[in-house]
Amino acid sequence: MSDGAVGGGSGRALGGGLLVAGTTSDAGKSVVTAGICRWLVRQGVKVAPFKAQNMSLNSFVTREGAEIGRAQAMQAAAARVEPTALMNPVLLKPGSDRSSQVVLLGKPVGELSARGYHAGRQEQLLGTVTDCLQELRRTHDAVICEGAGSPAEINLRRTDIVNMGIARAARIPVVVVGDIDRGGVFASFFGTTALLSKEDQALVAGYLVNKFRGDVTLLEPGLEMLRGLTGRQTLGVLPFAHGLGIDEEDGLRVSLRGAVRESTVAPPHGAEVLRVAVCAVPLMSNFTDVDALAAEPGVVVRFVDRAEELTDADLVVLPGTRGTVRALAWLRERGLADAIARRAAEGRPVLGICGGYQMLGERIEDDVESKAGVVDGLGLLPVRVRFAVEKTLARPAGEALGEPVEGYEIHHGVAEVTGGDEVFMSDGSGQALDGCRAGSVWGTHWHGSLESDGFRRAFLRRVAADAGRAFVPAPDTRFGVLREEQLDRLGDLIEEHADTDALLRLIEEGVPTALPFIPPGAP
Repeated sequence: MSDGAVGGGSGRALGGGLLVAGTTSDAGKSVVTAGICRWLVRQGVKVAPFKAQNMSLNSFVTREGAEIGRAQAMQAAAARVEPTALMNPVLLKPGSDRSSQVVLLGKPVGELSARGYHAGRQEQLLGTVTDCLQELRRTHDAVICEGAGSPAEINLRRTDIVNMGIARAARIPVVVVGDIDRGGVFASFFGTTALLSKEDQALVAGYLVNKFRGDVTLLEPGLEMLRGLTGRQTLGVLPFAHGLGIDEEDGLRVSLRGAVRESTVAPPHGAEVLRVAVCAVPLMSNFTDVDALAAEPGVVVRFVDRAEELTDADLVVLPGTRGTVRALAWLRERGLADAIARRAAEGRPVLGICGGYQMLGERIEDDVESKAGVVDGLGLLPVRVRFAVEKTLARPAGEALGEPVEGYEIHHGVAEVTGGDEVFMSDGSGQALDGCRAGSVWGTHWHGSLESDGFRRAFLRRVAADAGRAFVPAPDTRFGVLREEQLDRLGDLIEEHADTDALLRLIEEGVPTALPFIPPGAP
C-alpha cells in the first residue's frame, strides 16, 4: 500500500483505502462495506470501517462513551475491531423533517436545520473527518469507507464531506454500488458517473451490482456495454440474499427476522409461538433492540401502527424514539395508548425501552427535546421523567431476572422511580440500576439488553406465563453467534461473487490512472 510501512501483523503496507458509494440510498452500501471488511480480515488484513457523516436514528455507544451509527458498529464487528468515534465522526439524528441533532466525535453539540448545516457547518467539518480518516489509515492496513445517499447529489456537492468530498480529500478510489432489484441499474451507474465533475469522475474506479436474481450470463452483455460507455469495469454481481439487512440505518426492517422466518431447522421449541407487536412510533430509534427477539425460534415480530393490531399480541414493545412527547401524542391519536392501558389492566405484557419506557411513566417534564414542558405519560409505571440538557451515554452491565445483562444508554430523560413490584436492572446485589416493573408492564433505558441470551430467555418465559402461551424459549439460541454467522455470509458474498483481486489492487495501489471522462459532467 501507499506509504510502504508495514504493520498490523499482516505483512501489508499501511494506509490503503476504498470508498463504497451508492447510486441511491439503500443500494447496499452498509452491507457491502461490512462484507469487504469481513473478507479482508479473513485474509489477515487489519481493517477498519469509516463513514464521515451518517444520518440515522439507530446509534450505538462505544466503550469510551461515544455515540456512533449502529451500521458502523456492525461494520467494526465485521472487521473484528472495537468501534470508536473515529469511525463515524459526524452523526445526524433527525428530530423533525427540517432539523437534526449533530453528534460530533461521539458527543452532541447542538441542533441544526438542514439549511443551516449545509450552508456552512458541514464544510467546516471536512478537516475533522479527514483527520479521523487519516488516523485510521495510520493505524490500519486498510480503511473501507461508506458513502451516503448518492455521490451525484449535485445540489449538495459543494459542501459534501461523505462522498466525493472525502474521496478527493483523501485520494481514495470509489466503487459505486447499484441495487438491480429496483431496476434501472445501468442507467443509474452511467448517470451517477456522468453527473460528476471531471476531478470526481477520475476517482470512480468501478461498479458493483447488488441484489441480482437469476442467470448472471444474461446480465453480461449489459456489463460489457457499460464498460464500453464508461471505461470502467463491474467488479462483481452480488446475488440477492435474504436476511442480510443487519443493523439498518433506518426503516422498518428487523435485521434477523427474515433469516429466522425462512429457516427450515428452527421451529418453535414449545407448543406455541409468541407474537410480539412493536409500535412503529414517529422518529423510532434503535428498533434493532427487537432483533434478538426475532432471532428466537417461535417468536414472531411485527411492526404495527393500529390499535386492532395489538389484539392478538402476547407482548407489546414501545421502542426508543428521538421524540418521546411526539410519540406519546401519536399513540393517543391512534388509539394505541388506550389499547396498551387495557392490556396492562388485563395483566398482559408490555415492555418499554428508552423513550418507550419514558412514555409508560406518570409524567414527563421536557424543556429540552420537545420543549413541551410537563406532559402526562401513560401512567402505567411509577416513574417520573425529567429531560436533562446533557445526554446520558453509557455501557452499563448488571443483572436482571437472575441473569447477567449488558446494554447501552442513549437518552436525555432522567427517570425517578417511585415504586414498582420488582427491581429490574440491578447490580447483582439487589441495588437498582435502571428500570422497573409494575404488574405485567416493564421498562428500561438499556438498549441491547435483549441480546444477553440468559436474560432474554428468562424474560420470554415471564412473558409467556403472563400471556398464557405454551411457549418455551430454545435453550441454545446465541444471538452473538447468529450475528457472526451473518457477517460471515456477507464476507462470503464478496469472496465468491466480487473480483477480489481487483478490489485488493484498488485498496493497495489507489486510484487507477487515465480513467475516461464521461460527459456532461457536473453542471
